[in-house]
Amino acid sequence: MGNVGFPVEMIEGVPVVTAPEEIDITNADRLRAALLQAAAPGDGTLVVDMTRTRFCDSAAIQALVDAHKRARVEGGRVLLATAGEAVPRIFEITGIDQVLSRFGSVAEALAQVSAVPTPPGGMSRLGG
Repeated sequence: MGNVGFPVEMIEGVPVVTAPEEIDITNADRLRAALLQAAAPGDGTLVVDMTRTRFCDSAAIQALVDAHKRARVEGGRVLLATAGEAVPRIFEITGIDQVLSRFGSVAEALAQVSAVPTPPGGMSRLGG
């Protein structure tokens, strides 16, 4: 499962999309496609591993926001794993850190997914 430059693997039942070092207008559409593909089989919840990412522009941020909106409709979430200072700083400046949950590692993001109880009857289709 995956797109060129954006491998997707299942870890503990959660799709994890691995982003490259740079995400910009030249590859943001592939990121968007990988995120939508990864979220499709489940409730929309996925983790984006941006721990190697050192730069992202507005096209990358828009792809993340689009995935977030889609996940909310499905009752899921997009969780970001980031490292270093550059990308978190970009998220702070743009305010995306107020929209998407950010963690220091993929393991921390996955722990957050498993910490949220599944509603009775399986998946929730309620999102806001």
